[in-house]
Amino acid sequence: MSEAPKADAGMAKQTPPPEEVVKRAPALYAIITFKLLKGLTFLALAIMAYTLSDNDLPTEYRHLLHWLRFNPEKKFWSELAVQVGKITETNVLWVAIGTLVYSLFSLVEGVGLMFRASWAGWLALGESAFFIPIEIFELVHRPSGPVLIILVLNILIVWYLFANRHRLYRHHHH
Repeated sequence: MSEAPKADAGMAKQTPPPEEVVKRAPALYAIITFKLLKGLTFLALAIMAYTLSDNDLPTEYRHLLHWLRFNPEKKFWSELAVQVGKITETNVLWVAIGTLVYSLFSLVEGVGLMFRASWAGWLALGESAFFIPIEIFELVHRPSGPVLIILVLNILIVWYLFANRHRLYRHHHH
């Protein structure tokens, strides 16, 4: 008789209760990390664009070339200088605003997924799915390793979030 409780205790440790199984989702944590890092990266880019908006970009460009020890007389760098000269403060501000909105989108998705909100799962699924045709178009016209990696990641995110939608999120029943 004294052996039975020990055997039950050992089995209980091997088979976690169902609510514990639902909580563990390493792929979801990877997606959350990816969304938060992407959001923070784009937030930093937005801040950088905003701080550059009122600068004299052609002068900054010349200083950067000098600092990097690139020859500004080379055709590529001089043509790029012409393009940099065409950038207006308004254009840079629009880029900053667009980048800021996109960063907030990713940060909201990441935080929502942390709290297992079903709306965040659908938002992340929709955002990832939205870019798949764009990435395929890019790959067809300009094959590139980074775009291929991003495409594969987005396909995996869409598949994972859709396939596991019932298990991952809290569903509010009214």
